Amino acid sequence: MNHRDSPDASEPHSSSAHGYPRPQLARLSWISLNGMWDFAEDTANAWMAPADVDWRERILVPFSPETRASGLDRRGYLGNCWYRRTFVPPPLAGGRLWLHFGAVDHIATVWIGGILVGGHTGGYTPFRFDVTRCVREGEPLTIIVCARDDPHDLAKPRGKQDWQLEPHSIWYPRTTGIWQTVWIERVPATWIDSIRWESSLVEWNIGCDVALAGALGAALRLRVRLSLGDRLLADDTYLAIGTEIVRRISLADPGIDDSRNELLWSPEQPRLITATLELLDTDGHSIDRVESYTAVRSVGVAGDRFLLNGRPYQLRLVLDQGYWPDTGSSPPGDDALRKDVELARTMGFNGVRKHQKIEDPRYLYWADVLGLLVWEEMPSAYRFTTDSIEYLVREWLDVVRRDFSHPCIVAWVPFNESWGVPNLPDNPAHRDYVRALYHLTRTLDPQRPVVGNDGWESVTTDMVGIHDYDANPVRLAERYYLDERLATRLKSERPGGRKLVLDGHPPDLPLILSEFGGIACSESDTWTWGYSRCETGDELRERYERLLDAVHSLRVFSGFCYTQFADTYQEANGLLKDDRTPKFPLHLIARATLGVSRR
Repeated sequence: MNHRDSPDASEPHSSSAHGYPRPQLARLSWISLNGMWDFAEDTANAWMAPADVDWRERILVPFSPETRASGLDRRGYLGNCWYRRTFVPPPLAGGRLWLHFGAVDHIATVWIGGILVGGHTGGYTPFRFDVTRCVREGEPLTIIVCARDDPHDLAKPRGKQDWQLEPHSIWYPRTTGIWQTVWIERVPATWIDSIRWESSLVEWNIGCDVALAGALGAALRLRVRLSLGDRLLADDTYLAIGTEIVRRISLADPGIDDSRNELLWSPEQPRLITATLELLDTDGHSIDRVESYTAVRSVGVAGDRFLLNGRPYQLRLVLDQGYWPDTGSSPPGDDALRKDVELARTMGFNGVRKHQKIEDPRYLYWADVLGLLVWEEMPSAYRFTTDSIEYLVREWLDVVRRDFSHPCIVAWVPFNESWGVPNLPDNPAHRDYVRALYHLTRTLDPQRPVVGNDGWESVTTDMVGIHDYDANPVRLAERYYLDERLATRLKSERPGGRKLVLDGHPPDLPLILSEFGGIACSESDTWTWGYSRCETGDELRERYERLLDAVHSLRVFSGFCYTQFADTYQEANGLLKDDRTPKFPLHLIARATLGVSRR
């Protein structure tokens, strides 16, 4: 199905390295359905049938109709968006055919061959349908998608998508409809349906949780092979009982730190373990085979420090909105995602805070491969209602489930700056909501820290995120200077007009300056946004160096996150322009980020 040349042996995890949309469960038998689709906009938002749609336009998927890359460049408020594509499906060969959507914003309804196969709500998470019953061997198959995305709905998770007609302040053009890859995958009659990886440095093993699906027979076995480069770490076979196989795969314990470190994943040494999983029948024949990967690493907190692999680790993050000028929230291609990871590393950062967006899994793949930490943050809703709670919780569960196994993710952030919970100090229900989602996330993933509400008004959290855009580095250094009066100052300081922590919050947690800077620098004559501004790249360099010098001098912080990676629409406060051109030389950005100028 996937007609690709033989993969370059130098690339890790061959299927994943060549654009597979789901990089930690990859097969050879898949077809991308990205490309030109028929398109129609129903400005009346009528609940029409597919047969009533007047197909007059074309759109390039997976770019939203608001983008230039889509071929439409349609701004303003969109009605229901309809998509149609006809293709010839591959032979079933006794297997089943799944139709996958990376993400469709916000409510999708899907017909295949005239049959309604289902729907999905949530603009940031994947969904799929078994379309086997719709296939007639050798005959064309037509997919129709209706995407409904109310631009005025403030109860749904929408992140930085503006609800006003024109982008204002820190909000951006909307993303409507299909904005991630659409693809078809053929699986055998019995197949490996999902994989979840985790590792333990204490027990020195790797956890493997595999779900099976289809026509499950007796005495099926699962073979799991793990290797690091040419070194075979494990080759085990397990009897499948029921639909789930849960195993801890023991690794040979080298016994001393230096030898252990040769296996650990970190930004400095992003060692990934290649995994091949085969489902075997009673005669030992391979029924299904998938490629995956995992890593051995741990994250956590101890006292006021963030830990990576059991040791204190200073976070140097940059806030990344994940937009491109011509393609919006969709990357121009896989190379663009890899380039963004490489640029963050080149600028001296060891991580990113993906802000108000659940990024394409291909970005996380490159962060895993190249070594970049990721804080994953849920796009906010802007109202506190029963609907907003149900929308966000359901989608957040899907987010954690989708990305649990990526070693690059080191923190979950369900709320940002009290968005969607605006009355935290005075409303117990708002505080309980933050606490509930914190504890739910910790229940789903006990291994990663959770930042309950990043920025201010921390209620329940593993790290205290502080957003402070004071442009004066001297004041910033004085405010957070580590002395006996720091605790008192933290209670009295109110960046953004909000308390940093609410009463009763534990004081001995890592403090992260998780937003600061925001210095706008743009050649544009039009209005641009920034928390402060300068006129030239040289001036930006000087101010960035002084600001980073001040932050590096503050021993109280276990890390920082500078705003921001690249200019995004009217926000001109990036270290890079929106086309990823640096505003001053990359090596000078890296010197300041690393604190070299202070030595």
